[in-house]
Amino acid sequence: MADVDSRLKHLAGLFGIATEFWDWKGRYQQTSAETIVACLAALDVDVTSDDWMDRAVSDIEERPWKQPIVPCTVVEQNQDSYINVHVRAGNLAHVWVRLEDGSTLDAQQVDNWDPDRLIDGEWVGRATFRLPTWVAPGYHSIFLESDNQSWEASFIVTPAWLGVPQVGAGSVWGLMTQLYSLSGETSWGVGDFSDLKDLAVWAKTQHGADYVLINPTHAAEVVPWMEPSPYLPATRKYVNPLYIRPEAIEEYGTSSEAIREKVEELRVACRENATKADSVDRDGVWAAKKEALQLIFQEGRRVARQMDMEAYFNAEGEILRRFAVWCVLTEAYGQMWKDWPEAYQDPESREVAAFIGDHGAEVTFYMWLQWVADAQAREAQHVAKGVGMKVGVMADLAVGINKDGEETWASRDMFASGVTVGAPPDPYNQAGQDWQQPPWRPDRLEQVAYAPLRDMMRSIMARAGGIRVDHIIGLFRLWWVPEGLGPTQGAYMRYNHEATIGILALEAQRAGAVVVGEDLGTVEPWVREYLMRRGILGTSVLWFENGDNELPLPPERWRELCLASVTTHDLPPTLGYLAHDHVQLRYQLGLLTESLDDEIAHDAQEQGTMLRVLVERSLMKEGESDPHEILLALHRYLYQTPSKIRCVALADVVGERRTQNQPGTINEYPNWRVPLGDEFGHRLTLEDIFTMDTVAPVADIMNGKV
Repeated sequence: MADVDSRLKHLAGLFGIATEFWDWKGRYQQTSAETIVACLAALDVDVTSDDWMDRAVSDIEERPWKQPIVPCTVVEQNQDSYINVHVRAGNLAHVWVRLEDGSTLDAQQVDNWDPDRLIDGEWVGRATFRLPTWVAPGYHSIFLESDNQSWEASFIVTPAWLGVPQVGAGSVWGLMTQLYSLSGETSWGVGDFSDLKDLAVWAKTQHGADYVLINPTHAAEVVPWMEPSPYLPATRKYVNPLYIRPEAIEEYGTSSEAIREKVEELRVACRENATKADSVDRDGVWAAKKEALQLIFQEGRRVARQMDMEAYFNAEGEILRRFAVWCVLTEAYGQMWKDWPEAYQDPESREVAAFIGDHGAEVTFYMWLQWVADAQAREAQHVAKGVGMKVGVMADLAVGINKDGEETWASRDMFASGVTVGAPPDPYNQAGQDWQQPPWRPDRLEQVAYAPLRDMMRSIMARAGGIRVDHIIGLFRLWWVPEGLGPTQGAYMRYNHEATIGILALEAQRAGAVVVGEDLGTVEPWVREYLMRRGILGTSVLWFENGDNELPLPPERWRELCLASVTTHDLPPTLGYLAHDHVQLRYQLGLLTESLDDEIAHDAQEQGTMLRVLVERSLMKEGESDPHEILLALHRYLYQTPSKIRCVALADVVGERRTQNQPGTINEYPNWRVPLGDEFGHRLTLEDIFTMDTVAPVADIMNGKV
């Protein structure tokens, strides 16, 4: 790397910043010095002078010697693991482990010939201990005792293998849909948890599906403008109350007739307005729902319900209270917390404490909303399992959060400043992407024993039977985009995947949940091998699965441990894809780097190759041009894979052509705002879908009937 000082390159490596990578065309790329310096600055490392660079290298190399014990050690079950401790030179050290059940085990000291070091004027010695191997997965503690002092650290043991025991020996299939885009005739114009229950019952009892994969339902803003992307939430731990069905709350049923009439009046008007709109009207629906929910909240609760609510509040603790405070503060001062009066920008300030005292009822209301939303989400999973689904609801975990959302206000020290998360250029986004999401700092995650990650995953999996982790590569590395440089000038920041993936597996094992990792795009081969070894499913999309000579990968060679589908939410539904709608759209939006004709020709060639394979495998008759027949043939191809979990887009079976999301855009296209429709663009209700004759042919294929 001729253009980067060797010391800067060395320092970048110490902090996990990749100084080189291979791009989507297989070309070797080097990270610029400007990018490295910006990424280091995001970690509070100043290298703007030679003196600072030397100091920074010295600091990172001496840092382990300055702490008696690392704050968190994550190991895989039944794997040998060792830990270094640092005590005053010449002093004895005793290390032992306390397990979750209260029992204790001693760690065994092993030889260590590292010389003592002079740290801040005092000689420090290093001792190495072998940690107990046969320890059950869980959250344990390590204790160090030396010189009449003791220190405690986290010891997390993760399962070596997760797998999919829920599926059994064969495979299962299910539907994926954007919940907000689909609503029943009795809902409020945006799909909610009651609609999800109905969808699950229909999908299983009428068509044999074993799960429903939905978009992330993470909490968003509670004042307009509500961010439409479910992948850019305010926080991933809590739920967007937009998905609450007010009439499903117990207190609605015991409310006065006047209250119920008012709620119904709000619903009817809201639904009428929402269904007339060209796009999903989140703000309008939320405004009406919020008014109805406030009426129901003010009705109070019977004694046992009150106790249940308070138990939820106590279990969630300060994290929930702080989220509710943020909601109320946004009502008072707007969404952008960095524009609030300075005193309210610090959640620990006296002014915030006084604000809570003055707005106690409003804070409680937002805490109550989470209690209700959590209960309704759990009920959807309970109903799905009750009708026989093997998995039930599969939730989606967004890769990050809104940089102006609640999490950055509540715990800003956890996030790197001056950088956002994105993706380098790829075939579908040749200018790269900047998702405008602040990344977690790897060092801070370790310092707090990955508590935010643990809490988030535990919360989501308590409400679902499976989880799809969007861009699971983000648990290995993230593309950091320094402010002002653009997504083509980013760098990969590495995270401790042994910890992040291990904790994901541990929480899933405890919840009995299936885990699917979205591992599309530019992925190092060893990552997929690692996920497979840990029993975490990958993601395979038909159009992206290529074998020898760029030919479609034969179905029998697809991965067994994966969620396999024909399409994904970042592509148009199949009918639109076959018509090259995605190429036309990117052309209209100015996202192509090659000519429209060349892109369509390339796309047609790719599709033509796939169609020939379908004919060769007797999945479709030669010369077939009906896109509906091609769609069925593609799903026959999908059925021939050994994949444990197969996935069908609800948009495909109803004939929708419009895409939900065009990567690389924000408002240039109505991303995440397209209501589900048929092939003519007519908006569909849930009840419409129940009677459509286009569903059964695909379901029969997935059930092996044809």
